[in-house]
Amino acid sequence: MKIKFYAHASFRLEGDGLAIVTDPYTPGPEGSNFEPINEPADIVIRSSDDDDFHCNASHILGDPVIVDAVDVPPAGATVKGLHIRAIPSAESQTYDYGRAARDNAMYTFSLEGIRFLHLGDIGNPFGEWQLGMLEGQVDVMLVLTGGQPTIMLDDLDQAINIIGPRIVIPMHYYHPRGVLNILPVTDFTDRQPRDQVTWVGDTELELTQETLPPQRRIYVLEQSR
Repeated sequence: MKIKFYAHASFRLEGDGLAIVTDPYTPGPEGSNFEPINEPADIVIRSSDDDDFHCNASHILGDPVIVDAVDVPPAGATVKGLHIRAIPSAESQTYDYGRAARDNAMYTFSLEGIRFLHLGDIGNPFGEWQLGMLEGQVDVMLVLTGGQPTIMLDDLDQAINIIGPRIVIPMHYYHPRGVLNILPVTDFTDRQPRDQVTWVGDTELELTQETLPPQRRIYVLEQSR
């Protein structure tokens, strides 16, 4: 299967005959300032329906099914053969947005036998019940590494250690094309053992169950948008 990093929290995952796009941003100077995705997909999963940096599917081509993770029932939902589970979360309770913090959701699914967790836009430490749902159940974890207003890096490190993914892929960090004042990815990678971090030097990564590393590895992908 293939993983392609678009920008911010948006990836393209291809496997089992499906193309899935996660958390698409609003492109252009009126939004994120990242380029439009302009590629087709079968399914778009978004962590909320009211955050322009995580929910704008207007530049996804084709006729994808849009799944709002906040609306997925506790038992999950199956879309085009893909079973999606959502883990309720919320924006930061300590960051000053000038408004009330909004709900969002993390979400899990499997492609070609590889179990994925996307952190959506979680802004707070994981709760024990969230960690209990996820511990030992994740192969690839797509993690927010830009710090506030999303999860703090200390809390993220703790969650990664408990959940125990084989692969960690950073997202949602500072990029010179972006408009958000968030941390660069090196603030996260510098905290990790150097022999665990791989700078892929490309926008894409191919994985199979057989090539999952026996111990945790962090793969930093280049943004394609």
